Amino acid sequence: MSAQVATPFESIGKPAKEHRSLAWYFGPAFVASVAYIDPGNFATNIEGGSRFGYSLLWVLLWSNLMAVLIQSLSAKLGIATGRTLPQNCRDQFSRPWTLFLWVAAEISALATDLAEFLGAALGFYLLFGIALFPAGLLTGVVVFGILAFEKLGFRRLEHAIMFFVAVIGACYAVEIWWARPAWGPVLQGVLLPRPQSASIYVAVGMLGATVMPHVVYLHSALVLHRNEETPASRLRHQRMQIFDVLLAMNGAWLVNSAMVVMAAAVFFGSGAQVVSIEQAHETLKPLLGPASATLFAIALLCSGVSSSVVGTMAGQVIIEGFLNIRFSIFLRRLITMVPALAVIGMGVDPLRVLILSQVCLSFTLPFALIPLIVLTRRRALMGELVNPTWINVCAYGATAIILSMNALLLYQTFGGKF
Repeated sequence: MSAQVATPFESIGKPAKEHRSLAWYFGPAFVASVAYIDPGNFATNIEGGSRFGYSLLWVLLWSNLMAVLIQSLSAKLGIATGRTLPQNCRDQFSRPWTLFLWVAAEISALATDLAEFLGAALGFYLLFGIALFPAGLLTGVVVFGILAFEKLGFRRLEHAIMFFVAVIGACYAVEIWWARPAWGPVLQGVLLPRPQSASIYVAVGMLGATVMPHVVYLHSALVLHRNEETPASRLRHQRMQIFDVLLAMNGAWLVNSAMVVMAAAVFFGSGAQVVSIEQAHETLKPLLGPASATLFAIALLCSGVSSSVVGTMAGQVIIEGFLNIRFSIFLRRLITMVPALAVIGMGVDPLRVLILSQVCLSFTLPFALIPLIVLTRRRALMGELVNPTWINVCAYGATAIILSMNALLLYQTFGGKF
């Protein structure tokens, strides 16, 4: 088993073991959950709900079940080995494979960062009327400020991100209350899969927006701040992180479902054609009132800012782990601002860019999942935390579903019918 190493983030203080409650272990999964309610989710969920009503809610349920499994495996790998997923890939795989996986991870990180940064800029634009390019620059300043919370201790940064998650959830709870959806069709949409040729692109985008490659890498680093040396303490940590993951991921699932339900009840139900984030914001005003549009913009802004912070953290874990170099998180943020600002400057439709980025993430996801499953099934690496057979079966099943949906999208793209 690999020795404990320094993490990319500053360590948090650890209370005496006998005083550690369940709440003390909460945090890593909530930070990871931000990626599951990022602006890419806004784009795909709004398009899914406004075009197809409640019929794609089952995609979110399945995606959430996969997210719970995947994030638990990532956390368990960090707990068992004391190293991140990229570090373990570098240790266990050949150099060519490591470099290939690093390239795939960087593509997913860049696609993610583009969606998150663009979403935050849109939030500033919708809420304060700031033009998109200056809003993008302001987003960079705000994200730098939040990243600086780490200097006060990593728990402060965790709490800041958890606050944003709470605000997003509260905004959508109110939106659902005002939208008053038909709960019978909602339940039917959740429980009855109804794949359609016309909705495959959006469904794959929803999957890509829900199960995110960059936080698969990041979660294995986030748990290291609470890691322990003894086998007994690692077992306790593993049990506690399961509760953390269940609470955080199911919370993200409820928020995502609320986005689809709101879009279906308000836009699909009224026959409104929504083709952009800005139009969704404007259309809410006459249908649910100005306060609803304001809450939408606040949720989008909180989503974009917090997920941009998390995306930067993930990018740092990826480059440091795969390449074994030290890389400033602030430099990472500065470099990855450039593509996002370029897209904003070119005036590309934000909704189309957001959805395309999520489809890209769905295609890069298997390159994070397969190494994670391979590593967590190795007893020599994982010790007593090695995956049982049923977990391996479920994990490979989840990967197969993702690959199948991607294959359907390719088949349809090149003229296939079903």
